[in-house]
Amino acid sequence: MERTSHLRPRRLVPAVAAVAAGVLLAAGCTSSQGGKKVEERANAVSAGKADTPRMTVAMITHAAPGDTFWDTIRKGAQAAAAKDNVKLVYSSEPKASDQANLVQNAIDQKVDGIAVTLAKPDAMRNVIAKARKAGIPVVGFNAGLDDWKKQGLLQYFGQDELIAGEAFGKRLNKEGAKHAICVIQEQGHVALETRCKGVKNGFKGKTDTLYVNGTDMPSVKSTITAKLKQDSSVDTVVTLGAPFAMTATQSVADAGSDAKVSTFDLNKELVAAVKDGKIQFAVDQQPYLQGYLSVDSLWLYKNNGNFSGGGEQPVLTGPAFVDKSNADEIAGFAAKGTR
Repeated sequence: MERTSHLRPRRLVPAVAAVAAGVLLAAGCTSSQGGKKVEERANAVSAGKADTPRMTVAMITHAAPGDTFWDTIRKGAQAAAAKDNVKLVYSSEPKASDQANLVQNAIDQKVDGIAVTLAKPDAMRNVIAKARKAGIPVVGFNAGLDDWKKQGLLQYFGQDELIAGEAFGKRLNKEGAKHAICVIQEQGHVALETRCKGVKNGFKGKTDTLYVNGTDMPSVKSTITAKLKQDSSVDTVVTLGAPFAMTATQSVADAGSDAKVSTFDLNKELVAAVKDGKIQFAVDQQPYLQGYLSVDSLWLYKNNGNFSGGGEQPVLTGPAFVDKSNADEIAGFAAKGTR
């Protein structure tokens, strides 16, 4: 599969399309449910609801408090859970050891499946092995592309962060950028570090890495502002999440800089900022889809033995560029909190 095939908005890779088709067949969906009932199912992707036995899925992420990106993932997971007769137990801890404890709690509760992010894969290895030993199927999503197979996860749903970063860097070349700073809000987070590595690979100009404390937005703002005041040659600020992009626009103004801001990931405010020209462009990894497929895949595995990618290939949900040319189209979905 060519890398450029992932860069078109709203176009799913074949593996994703296969999953979607499997969902409809396995659920036995028909159009007889009625439009009103469909709308009442929390914006579920399909019109049916499974009559399979109730199962419990634990979704455990490394989300930091206040990061709206994870609200979108959770909405996707909730939509799949509503359709599949799944009890969804969502929890998150940004500290890797605490996230591992949450996985252990899920094992102790004997859940039917676990969907987990591997932002700090080494810290999760032992507890993932315990889940497997307990016979609990585990899928990965969002973070852990390089480690999910090593740790024996069934499937992985997310973006190839290196490919996404390289595409981002090449886009900066087209925009005429010469000196970028790549702002990482959590040092050691493998997906974020890989994004910046990809940007450096694809970008012909100079790239500096700037670490900030993502749990303290005033500190994020002041750190970016200080960097821009210190080095007036910086013409582009690259952020790795929508809230940080919005904060970076404030830093640019405070510093009296002409730097432009581009980012990974979306939310409602970010899409509006792209439309208004405050943000150059964004890369969308479709977090709603990641959450949805993670839960739905566990239901398919339990009820029909299905898994995507043959246990060898990830299901890629991005990247897709959002800029002024398609921001209006994305805005409607963003307003619902699903993009």
